[in-house]
Amino acid sequence: MTLSPGSAVSTPAPEDVPAVIAGQARAKVNLTLHVLGRRPDGYHELESLVVFADICDELSFQPGPLDGLSLEGPFAGAVDGENLVSKAKRAVAGWLGREICGVFKLEKNIPVAAGLGGGSSDAAAAIRILLRVGGYRGAAEDFIERAAAVGADVPVCLYNRAAWMRGLGERITPAANVTALPAVLVNPRVKLSTAEVFKRLGAAPYRPGESVRPLFADADFSNPERAAASLAHGRNDLEKPAAALEPAVGHTLGALRRQEGCLLARLSGSGPTCFGLFPSAVAAEKAAGAIAKAYPAWWAVATKLS
Repeated sequence: MTLSPGSAVSTPAPEDVPAVIAGQARAKVNLTLHVLGRRPDGYHELESLVVFADICDELSFQPGPLDGLSLEGPFAGAVDGENLVSKAKRAVAGWLGREICGVFKLEKNIPVAAGLGGGSSDAAAAIRILLRVGGYRGAAEDFIERAAAVGADVPVCLYNRAAWMRGLGERITPAANVTALPAVLVNPRVKLSTAEVFKRLGAAPYRPGESVRPLFADADFSNPERAAASLAHGRNDLEKPAAALEPAVGHTLGALRRQEGCLLARLSGSGPTCFGLFPSAVAAEKAAGAIAKAYPAWWAVATKLS
C-alpha cells in the first residue's frame, strides 16, 4: 500500500481523539506450527494456525509534547531490551510521514518471551492506536505487510483473529469457522532461546511449494472435541527441540495431559508456554486450578481461544 501526500492522513480534530486512547493486546497461541524448511537467507519458512486468547496486555497512549513509555503489571520486570512498542512508533511515523508524540503506558499481564507473542501484540496495539491518532482513515490491516518489519508475529497480531500465518509471518490468510475454544495456558517460568530452539531443530532446506494446509481442508472447529481431532493432524515442530533443551516443557505438557477432560496439549510457538484444550470453560477452570495448586511457581490460567 502506498500513501500519497495528504490522501489518507490528516491532523485529527480534537473531538476525533480522546485525551487518552486505550487498546488491548491479546496473547497469541500457535495451535499448529510447521517449519517447512530453512531458507537460503538463514530464516525459516513457517506455516502456523494462530488464534488469540482473552488474556491481554493493556496499552494506553496520551498524546502530548513529550515521548515516553512506562511499564507496570506482573510481568513488567521481565521486559528486557528495546520494547516493540517503541519500534512500532517509529514505523508508524515513517508510514504516515509525521511524528506522533505522547506517552505510552503498558500493563504487562502476558508472560515475556513465552511463545505467546506478547511483545508483538503490544506493537500491534500501538500501531492501531497511533494510526488513529495520526488521522489515518483506513483500516489498520492495510499495514499488515509493512508490520513485518517491526517483528515476525506483528502482522498476525495486527489481524487479531484466527488466521494462517506463512513465510516469516508476513503472509496472513483468514481461518474461517474457528469458534471459541476453552483452554488452559501454562508457563513453567523458565527461559528458552528461540534461536537455540530452531538451531536444535536443524531444519532441512526449504523447498518452495510445500504446505500442510491441505490436511486441514475439511477441519471442523465447531466444538472443542472436533477441533482437537482436526488439530491432531498437525503439530508444532518446535516442541521436541524445545523439550530437549528445557525438560520443564515436557513436564508442563504432562501436567496438562493428566487433567480430566484434556483433549489436546501442545507447545505454543517456541515455548515455553503450553496450551491444553478442554470440552468446557468449567473443565478448563478446574484444570488450571489443579495445575496452579500442584505447581505454585508456574503460571496457569484458563482462557478462551478464538
